[in-house]
Amino acid sequence: MGDRGRRISSNASAPRSDAAMRWTIGILGGSGLYAIPGLKDAEWRTVDSAWGTPSDQILHGTLGGVGIRFLPRHGRGHRIPPDAVDARANIDALKRAGATDILAVSSVGSLREELPPGRFVVVDQFIDRTTGRVASFFGTGLVGHVSLADPVCPRLSSLAARAAEAAGAAVTLGGTYLAMQGPQFSTRAESRLYRAWGADVIGMTAMPEAKLAREAALPYALVGMVTDYDSWREAEAGVDVAAIVAQMQGNVAVARDMVAAYARLLPDTRAPSPIDRALDGAVLTAPSAREPELVERIDALARRRLD
Repeated sequence: MGDRGRRISSNASAPRSDAAMRWTIGILGGSGLYAIPGLKDAEWRTVDSAWGTPSDQILHGTLGGVGIRFLPRHGRGHRIPPDAVDARANIDALKRAGATDILAVSSVGSLREELPPGRFVVVDQFIDRTTGRVASFFGTGLVGHVSLADPVCPRLSSLAARAAEAAGAAVTLGGTYLAMQGPQFSTRAESRLYRAWGADVIGMTAMPEAKLAREAALPYALVGMVTDYDSWREAEAGVDVAAIVAQMQGNVAVARDMVAAYARLLPDTRAPSPIDRALDGAVLTAPSAREPELVERIDALARRRLD
C-alpha cells in the first residue's frame, strides 16, 4: 500500500442504480481506519473531482468480495481541520470511484448519560449548526431540491449496528447528531442547549456530508464513536483532548473489525434502494435555462436524471 497510485479521471462514469448490482462501499473515516483486517488488492489511487480537491487519495480494495473505497476524511495524518474538509469533493470522488453506498465513521461527543465513551451510536437524524460550508452541488443555473426528512439509509444503518455488535461494541441504534462548526469544542451553555434541543451526540464533520451524499443519490449511514461527554456535566472538567485521543485509539481498533463484519453481513447482491433515485424530479431548472458548465460538473452524480 504505497502512497502513490493510479489516477482516475474526473470523467469516470458512475454506476447505474436502477438494477441489482454488486456492493461497493465508500468509507469516510479517520486516518487510522484504512488498516482494515482482510483488505485485499489494496491500492491508493488519485481520483480527480470537478468540485475541488478530495481530502486524500482513495484506497481501493476488496473485503470478502465487497468493493471498498476508503477516504480519510481529514487526510492521512489528520492534516485537514473539520471546517476545511471539502465534503463536495469527497462525495463526488467516492461516487466517481464507483461507490454505491457510504458508511461514515466519526468520533463524537455524548450529550446523554446513557451514551458513555466507547459506545457506538448509529445516527438517524441531524441538526446542522455549521456555517460557511458549501452544502449543495446545485446552484444558480441548475436548481435542485432533494428530500432530507430521513437523512440516512435504514438498510445500511441496521447492518452497521449489527456489524458493530459483532465487533464487540456496545451499540445504540438511532440518535440525533448535532453538527457544530468547530474546530473549538462547545461551551457549557451550548452543550446544555443542544441537549435541550434533543441532540444525543455532537460532532464537526457529518454536515454537509450527509446532505451531499443524498444529492449524489448515495445511501448513507453514520456510526458515531463516543469519545467523551462534551461539556454539559457541571461537576466535571470540560473536554480533555488527551482523553479523547486515547478513547479514539480504542474506538478505531473496534471500528476496523466493524468494517470487516459489515462486509460479511452484506447480501451477495445489492438490491436497488429508493435513495438511488433521490434526484428523480428534484431538478427545477428548465433544460433550456440550465448552465452547461454546471451540468457538466455534476455529470457523475446526476447525468441519468438530467438527460
